[in-house]
Amino acid sequence: MVRIGLLANPDAGLGGRLGLKGSDGQAELARSKGAEDRSGPRLESTLRHFSSIHRGETSHLEWITSTGRMGTEWIPSDFQIGTVSEVHESSGGTSATDTADAVQRLIASEIDLLVYSGGDGTTRDIVASLAESEAPELPVIGVPSGVKMHSGCFASSPKAAAEVLSAWIHGDLLVSSTEVLDLDEDLYRKGKWVVRLYAEAFSPNSPRWMQGSKELIQTESEEDVIIGLADHIGDLFLDEERLIVWGSGGTLREIGGNLGFDLTTLGIDATIGTEQVGTDLDESGIIHILDSHSGPITLLLSPMGGQGFLIGRGNLQLSPDVLRSIGSENILGVVTPAKLLTVRALRIETGDEELDQEFAKMRYMKVLQGYRTTRILPVSVD
Repeated sequence: MVRIGLLANPDAGLGGRLGLKGSDGQAELARSKGAEDRSGPRLESTLRHFSSIHRGETSHLEWITSTGRMGTEWIPSDFQIGTVSEVHESSGGTSATDTADAVQRLIASEIDLLVYSGGDGTTRDIVASLAESEAPELPVIGVPSGVKMHSGCFASSPKAAAEVLSAWIHGDLLVSSTEVLDLDEDLYRKGKWVVRLYAEAFSPNSPRWMQGSKELIQTESEEDVIIGLADHIGDLFLDEERLIVWGSGGTLREIGGNLGFDLTTLGIDATIGTEQVGTDLDESGIIHILDSHSGPITLLLSPMGGQGFLIGRGNLQLSPDVLRSIGSENILGVVTPAKLLTVRALRIETGDEELDQEFAKMRYMKVLQGYRTTRILPVSVD
């Protein structure tokens, strides 16, 4: 019998499209602004994909979970692989205490692996509970559902989580240690990226399906490169008719600064010509600007160091509706030579299967790496 723990943090990722930079302590605010569930539906997507790909004997599988929004609510009604057992019930609203209690009950049920849906905050709570329960080496697979996911124990998408789980059950993947990174959300919301290595977790090792941990790229100085990138963008795109939507990240903030803009490090901004027409925009703010603009549009994005994600990590404001309105042909990657050393492909995870496939059909995307210097990188969609 293989016993698999299932757990969802139903509040994870709620603040993404609203530009809240995280959901810790923000769930009530996010829901009041109309935020829709992200974590639970993505766990359900994982289970549906698992049902479609997993082959072989399934009667030996037992899913151990929580009653309600932390578990059973997200198990598809037609899910017929193995049996489901409920060993926990949340107090209604969910908190770190509920997560810890659920994990302890799952461990007491002798699970062999834990599949959870959440973000970095959920990961920290789970890893802490595993340590307290003297089960720090229990393998985990994270379904990426938060706003920011820097830890290496997440699969690259809900479908990828199903692929990893199936391969692990069949004995095709070994388990190895990976980093759990701790990001200060209070400072994060103020535009500061302060992260430390929080702990170690154990996950099935799959370079194809697991995302790896984010890397902070440190160099002596790339000031000349940044100036060159700014000059190139200024020459080609800074005209009175073109709307530029600026993605998040320090690279783009520095480039914008060289062009006279005060961009947010962790938000989405917009400019037309020399005027900054939007700062730290949420999804609705971006759509409003796009709907009111009739000229050309360029979306500038910088991939995440180490992981290579261009879309799907830290920029959930760029929803499928936003991306369709902009058009994939109007997206330009921007990457410095130092970051390029850690990025072999541009990973895309929009949360919309049809849109993901549109990007997959592109196969390659152009990235700007210096003044009038571009590279072509492959597109990776799981």
